[in-house]
Amino acid sequence: MLEALVGAPRGLSVTQIAESVGVHRTVAHRLVRTLEEHHLCRRLDDRRVVLGAGLVRLAEPVEQDLRILARPVLEDLAAATEATAHLVVREDEERVRMLMIVEPRRARMHVAFRSGQVDPIDRGSAGLAILAGEPPAEGERAAVGRARQRGFAVSHGEIAAGISGISALVRAGGRSGLSLGLSVFEVEDEEALGRLVIGAAQRLAVALG
Repeated sequence: MLEALVGAPRGLSVTQIAESVGVHRTVAHRLVRTLEEHHLCRRLDDRRVVLGAGLVRLAEPVEQDLRILARPVLEDLAAATEATAHLVVREDEERVRMLMIVEPRRARMHVAFRSGQVDPIDRGSAGLAILAGEPPAEGERAAVGRARQRGFAVSHGEIAAGISGISALVRAGGRSGLSLGLSVFEVEDEEALGRLVIGAAQRLAVALG
C-alpha cells in the first residue's frame, strides 16, 4: 500500500488503493486506518489518502552512516560540475534504488529526481556501473563491458528522455552494489566528467574504509 501511495503523490481513494494492491475495499479501509494511527498516511479534505510524515522518522536511520559520509562528497561533486549528483544502491538482482540526491546550488538549471526512485539495474549509468564491478557475464550489455574498461559508465536517455548519466562503482571494503554519479542535460566531455566521478567514488570508498 505504501508503494502504491509513493507512486501517487496526489493521493488515492480507498477504492483505488484496494484495486492497486488486490484486496477488498473493506480490507483496504482497515489497513488505511492502521497506517493513519502510526502517522504513515493521512487523508486529505477530499478523502484521498497520501503518505504521512511518520515515514520521515522511519527513513532517517536507513543507511544513515553511509549518507552522512556521502553527503560532502556529493556536494563537492555537484558544485564542481554544476550538475545533480546521486548515490545509488543495489535493491536486488534486477533493480537499483536512488538513496541520495544532491542538487547543485548555483546552476541555472539542473536535473531533478525523487529520492527512493527504483530503476532497472541494466538501464542507466548507475546500474551499469554496479554491473561493471562484477565478472563479465554472458549476454551482458556492451555498455557494461565498456564501463569495466573505462572505470565509469555512461548512459543517454535511458532513465529519462534527454538526460545523460555518468557513474562509477564505489569499491569499499565490505560493501558491494553501490555507485556514485551525475545526471546532466548534456555531456560535452565524457572523459573529464568520468574522471571527476571516479575521484568522488574513490574518496567515498576511502571514507567508508
